[in-house]
Amino acid sequence: MTAKSIITISRRTLLAGASGTLIASRAAWAQQPAEVKVGLLVPISGLYARPGTVMREGAEMAVDHINSQGGIKALGGAKLKLVVLDSGDTTEKAKNAAQRMVAQETDLVAASGAYLSSFTLAVTEVTERASLPVLTLSYSDLITDRGFKYVFQTAATAGSQARQALPQIIKLAETASGRRPKTVAILTDNTGASIASAKAMREGLLAENQLQLIVDETFTPPLADATSLVQKIRSAKPDLLFFLPTVISDAKLLLEKMNEFGLGQGKIPTISFGIAIAEPDMLQTVSPELLQGVLTCVASWGAKGHEALIAELKTRYKEPWMTQNAISTYGDMWVIKDALEKAGKADRVAVGEALRTMDAGPSKYYPLGEIKFDEKGRRVGAGVTIVQWQSGVPVTVFPPQLALAQPFWPKT
Repeated sequence: MTAKSIITISRRTLLAGASGTLIASRAAWAQQPAEVKVGLLVPISGLYARPGTVMREGAEMAVDHINSQGGIKALGGAKLKLVVLDSGDTTEKAKNAAQRMVAQETDLVAASGAYLSSFTLAVTEVTERASLPVLTLSYSDLITDRGFKYVFQTAATAGSQARQALPQIIKLAETASGRRPKTVAILTDNTGASIASAKAMREGLLAENQLQLIVDETFTPPLADATSLVQKIRSAKPDLLFFLPTVISDAKLLLEKMNEFGLGQGKIPTISFGIAIAEPDMLQTVSPELLQGVLTCVASWGAKGHEALIAELKTRYKEPWMTQNAISTYGDMWVIKDALEKAGKADRVAVGEALRTMDAGPSKYYPLGEIKFDEKGRRVGAGVTIVQWQSGVPVTVFPPQLALAQPFWPKT
């Protein structure tokens, strides 16, 4: 063997050794990174910017708390880094944002989002192909009915919420008024969660509870005029009104028109699904008197046991109360943290598997159930929270173990 051959072989050996060392170093970094990126894809601009901002606040609080308590211990104390992406205010914008997210933020290990169910449905079509685990508080049953492996619904689905809440609403009406309601009206927009809630009621739930549907109206947000919709409610005089707007401006317009037509201020018991009716911004345009007694059924809310978080949110962000958007997104960050601890590496496929096999017992930041997901990706035993406007504040009144106040029935 010539001296030149010996030198060539030595160079190859050195290069191979260096390459192996580099691969090993990369693998070690994946096991023990200094920081781990987690995404939050929510509306920061446009029509839904306010709830998206509150979701960001909840996520920021959680990430700060996780990092101050030692970060991801299984990864040597790696800190979480929150990457916020704007989904905008249309389904197309949300899908485009998801495509940018998976293309540009290739080292994300998981994400939370995307507020409206219609946005989440579009976003998760993209994230599923990228094997990126996404936790969502969106309600639509369709989100986890598609056989996806990387979508996890921490909230009870819209259909489940309606099934859980309706008997409680009827019981409250009977106890307070002495008679069982017989007729109902549904006034809903055509967003995914609202349609899912109304669908469950239309397709058997009302009949199961001996309720007759006498008005059924669907509209596209944002509303320009609520006159014709409210006229139908006034003419029919239902015992209950299921009121399902998702845009604050629509809720405001409808409530004001109801008051104008003599249906406001408790004249008709009004029950909503979702948080639009209980957003802090409602008080900027609607008087507390118009909201008094209005009930809404939500997946989660600031409740008993969350007092310290509620106080911090008020101090840090000047939020008057803790909505579902803040508490659920706060909880999502902790679930992702636990999945990283279980996975033992900053790898999205491993985190997805950790979420699918997670069994962490009772929930802390969501009502009832467990931090465990079924084969569809739905949180096992996920409960419902009922919130009621009382003296200018929407407070948790159900379930009893989480309630911060007793419910009352509006005087008709």
